[in-house]
Amino acid sequence: MAKTAPDAAGYFGPYGGRYVPETLMAPVAELARAYDRAAKSRAFRRRLDGLLRDWAGRPTPLYLAERLTERLGGARVYLKREDLLHTGAHKLNNALGQALLTVEMGKQRVVAETGAGQHGVATATAAARLGLACVVYMGTEDMRRQRPNVERMRLLGAEVVPVDAGSRTLKDAINEAMRDWVTNVETTHYLLGSVLGPEPFPRMVRDFHRVIGEEARAQLRRQAKRRRPDLAIACVGGGSNSIGLFSAFLDDPRVRLIGVEAGGRGPDLGDHAARFGGGRLGVLHGTRTLVLQDDDGQIATTHSVSAGLDYPAIGPEHVALHDAGRVEYTSVGDAEAVEAFHLLAETEGILPALESAHAVAEAVRRAPELPADRIVLVNLSGRGDKDLRSVLEFDADRAPAASAADVVDPEQGGKVERLADRRYGGEPAAREEGAAPAPGGSSKGGERGPSAVDPASGGGAGVGSGGPGSGR
Repeated sequence: MAKTAPDAAGYFGPYGGRYVPETLMAPVAELARAYDRAAKSRAFRRRLDGLLRDWAGRPTPLYLAERLTERLGGARVYLKREDLLHTGAHKLNNALGQALLTVEMGKQRVVAETGAGQHGVATATAAARLGLACVVYMGTEDMRRQRPNVERMRLLGAEVVPVDAGSRTLKDAINEAMRDWVTNVETTHYLLGSVLGPEPFPRMVRDFHRVIGEEARAQLRRQAKRRRPDLAIACVGGGSNSIGLFSAFLDDPRVRLIGVEAGGRGPDLGDHAARFGGGRLGVLHGTRTLVLQDDDGQIATTHSVSAGLDYPAIGPEHVALHDAGRVEYTSVGDAEAVEAFHLLAETEGILPALESAHAVAEAVRRAPELPADRIVLVNLSGRGDKDLRSVLEFDADRAPAASAADVVDPEQGGKVERLADRRYGGEPAAREEGAAPAPGGSSKGGERGPSAVDPASGGGAGVGSGGPGSGR
């Protein structure tokens, strides 16, 4: 299968486009032209590659998790260690690329949104390195959950602006960042943190993260003497780390690609952030994609123990890949993600970000079912220092019944039980323990229903409207 690519208007099939106010149409077009020039510039590429290597710490290691593999049985589990990149997450790949592009465009200021704080930290770090003023918008609920990252951003010289509107999380931070951009567009670039937003953001952010998959493929060839993994797994919030990993393997149908959404507390709307478990076509933050919304077309509240996955929409390329059957999407609930956090800590001495722990949990499900000569590749997109408070609070609310690493049941011939079942004494069939509905075909066949439209998208450009700012 050929890689998905947007058309000239920024659509991945029926998804994507430019749904922005008239005041942003010219700046978005300017950004697209600037990125297209930079992508062809050897000087831009050399400078970016040099900074990624000498300052950010690329390439990041590929690590065989031997004790985790032994504990689970079955396939070998390899971790792509994006948690070891400078600032502690994959986010710096994109933040550095866009910050360098800001300099190329002659602008002096960047604004950004952040949920888990990692994109905010990466943006503040890149801005400090390149001498740019930096303002980061962050929901007050996320600021409470991610206090260490708030302080890191401030120490790096960024202004962190609390957002107390709506759910006080990532969606609301994006709203405020886009409003700032509209007001200060002459001097300011909006450094969007995922494969979301109007064209060219989805393809630009994807391209800056391609290095993840390209490195992993080359490292597997050297270290495991294999040209490909059998499974490649990554968590999916907006979808940047996952598309960065998947992009290297899209043309190889022998590699199963699995994206893991946040199953949260359960299947009810408002209790999870699994777009393939209930989303419908809509427009949010400048792009046409799957959106969690109520029967009136209003954006639904979302929940995840992980601040970085707590978002009601998903990047448009992911929806196109889902419709094409190239990527499978599943979900992991809060309890199972926290269990995976503990398991990786106790077997490998690695504290993963709670976002990444969702991907680890999916590997725990899949690896035992595969032969020992198979390879499961997991993108460990970030480190878990920022999540210690969330994990400790979660553990305090759920009295543990057993060690998280104690997951192999000798009476079942070594079969691995669901981590949440063993630790908390749940029922074996407990997908209701934080798992959203199984991913369905809600986007297939153009099913629409009520369409979510957000004010930052032009105040009325609904699904397929072709109205002002639609980009069609």
